[in-house]
This record gives sequence, C-alpha cells and structure tokens, in this order.
Amino acid sequence: MDHFEYRNGILHAEDVPLTRIAAEVGTPVYVYSRATLTRHARVFRDALAGLDPLICYAVKANGNQAVLKLLAAEGYGADVVSAGEMKRALAAGIPAGKIVFSGVAKTDAEIRAALEAGILQFNVESDAELDAIEQVAAAMGVTARVSLRINPDVDAGTHAKITTGKADNKFGIAWDRAIDVYAHARRLPHVEATGIDLHIGSQLSKLEPFEAAFTRTVELIRRLKAEGHPIRHLDLGGGLGIPYSDETPPAPQAYAEMVHRVTGDLDLKLIFEPGRVIVGNAGLMLSEVVYVKETASKRFLILDAGMNDLMRPALYDAYHEVVAVTEPAAGAARAPVEIVGPVCESTDVFARERPMPPVARGDLVAFRSAGAYGATMSNTYNARELVPEVLVDGDRYAVIRPRQTVDELIAMDRVPDWI
Repeated sequence: MDHFEYRNGILHAEDVPLTRIAAEVGTPVYVYSRATLTRHARVFRDALAGLDPLICYAVKANGNQAVLKLLAAEGYGADVVSAGEMKRALAAGIPAGKIVFSGVAKTDAEIRAALEAGILQFNVESDAELDAIEQVAAAMGVTARVSLRINPDVDAGTHAKITTGKADNKFGIAWDRAIDVYAHARRLPHVEATGIDLHIGSQLSKLEPFEAAFTRTVELIRRLKAEGHPIRHLDLGGGLGIPYSDETPPAPQAYAEMVHRVTGDLDLKLIFEPGRVIVGNAGLMLSEVVYVKETASKRFLILDAGMNDLMRPALYDAYHEVVAVTEPAAGAARAPVEIVGPVCESTDVFARERPMPPVARGDLVAFRSAGAYGATMSNTYNARELVPEVLVDGDRYAVIRPRQTVDELIAMDRVPDWI
C-alpha cells in the first residue's frame, strides 16, 4: 500500500498534486510520502514485536536526514556501510548503541571513528578485517564488539548483481571456515565476538531462501555455544522484497512467523536490517517528456531524467512501473515505447517495449517504487546536477535535498596554480 493515487485525473502524493511539485521544484525530482514511510516502518516493527527485535534500517537504501529522523522517531536503529553513513545516522538522532557497521572494506579510520562513537557492533566480513579491528582497538585501549558475517552459501534466487549469500560472493566468511575464525576471534584480547550475522541478498520474493539460510545458521550457533562461544545476538540482515511489478513478496507478518519458528528457542537478541521494504514504495521519481522520437521501428519517450538520476535499470535491469501523471482516459490504447534518458550512453534506458498510453512532449511521468536505491545512487555524470528530493506530509511538502546547481558542481573542482 502507498499514498500515491489519481484524484480528479492527476496523480497525487497524499494530498499534493504531482503537477504542483513539478511546477515549483522542477524535474526530475524524487517525491516521498511520509504516510507511506511511517506505515511501512510500523507494519514491519509491529510484525516483529513478539521477538523483541532491534531493527537497524539499512541507510544505503535512502539516507536523507528527513527519512532517518522519521525512522529514529519510530525507534529504529541503523545499519551502515561507511563512516559517512554512520555520521548521517548519528546526525539524525539515531543512538550509537543502535548502529551496526557492515561492509567488506572498513578502513582503520572508519574503525576508529566507530569505536569512538560507541556503536553497537561491527559485522566482520573477513579474517583480515578482524585483525585490523583488533589492532585499532588495542591502540585505543578499548574492546570492540563484533559479529562475524558468515556466508551460508544459499542462493537467494534474485538477480546475480544483488545476491550476497553464495560461496562465490565477496561478502562474508566462508561457511566451512566459521569455526576456525570464531576460534581466532576468541584469542584476540581486544575483540569480543558475541554474535553472528548473515545477509543473503536483496529483493527476495519468497521465504524459502531465508528459512534455509536461517536454519543452517541456527545449527552453527548451537555448535558455537557448545564450544563455549558467548553468542548472545543473531543479526538476520535484510532483503525482504517489495512489489515492483507483479511480485508477491511475503508480508512482514509471515516473515516474522518464520523467524520465530526457526529461532524461537535460542534465547538470542535478534537484529534485522530492512531497507527497501521500508522506503521502496514510499517514493517515486517524477520526470518530464522532452521529446517523442519516431523511427522506422521504434517510438522513444526521451525524458529529462537519466541513468545518473535512477541507476537501477541500467545497473541490473531493474523494473519500475512508469505511469502518466495525467490519468489516461478509460480504455486508452497503449503502444510499446522505449523509455530513455538524455545521458550519452546506450545503457541509459529505463524500459524497452513498454506499453504506454499516448504521451506527448511536456507531459509528466512518474517512476513508481523509487524510494530505495534511487537518490542514494544518483550521480553527476554528464555534468548533470544531483536530483532534488521532496517529502510530502498531507497537503504540504518540503524540499529535503535541493537541486544541485552546475555552478556548485564546477566549484568542487580545484585547478592547480601551475596550469
């Protein structure tokens, strides 16, 4: 469920017509619905309530301060993958004790900053990282709390570029090395390994891969406890999918029931890292048709939004529903079009042979389900300004990230005085 619907022939975000935002802010622009965001956060939180969880929102999905502040108010922590994301979370009021630090390439400076901040734990992805954390913690005279991210070698059944739990992925510690690495961690005087972490991928539409990975991990926990390791928490990661098209991902309540069935007798603190399932359907990207181009074999809708503004289709063939902001007439004929952007790359294609109603130059279209991995992945390729973001609340809206100007972009460069 979201709060984007047609009213009087115009697509609205809650009570605000998207035509108004386009006229006042310009396009392309990301538009988020506060009502949808908070509803999704509460549904996920309430589904897990019986498990007494710590829910650490994956900041990489959408790290805008307004989004993080709303989630902090709902009691969420943060899953971060860089010192920059950690600082974003802290600035938004998320307590350090609710922050977990993931990622495969934590630098010494990032480890130091996280220890100084007092985060809950590092999710460790390799032996080398474990040793680096030991060295930094020793130099600071502190003990670092860690969970080891164990790769359960389970195929999540998603696109290859968003799968993270197979043996040949860069993430995590190999399953057959888990016992040895925990033994190594126990020998390190400035590391306390009290948890286990896993994350098998993103946009999962079935519970079976989750259950297979969680069940295998529970078996490992029992063995670790039997060998005297003080395992007190289990981080189950994120990955629950959303409906971009005709997918029917499991509801949070069904997910929670499966987790309880698999982990119910372990007496562990459970940590979850949702991202997309919270913000994905809470946002859309609004764009204007610049040209309609006809060729002998195709019809192109050329938009003012490009792959630099929404990378997902170019990066891993992701699907986004594209709708006209002005509601098509009932029974309007649809014809296949190529929906493309202005970036000087052949991969700047949002959709191929997509059936669309008649759309003309100057018309507005909206990319639905763009709240996750849209703005956070945007960039300035072709010297295009970073796209702005807007948050709607009822009949009002605010610009929560202004559009970058080309002058600001150029001002970031520094020309040596010897040129």
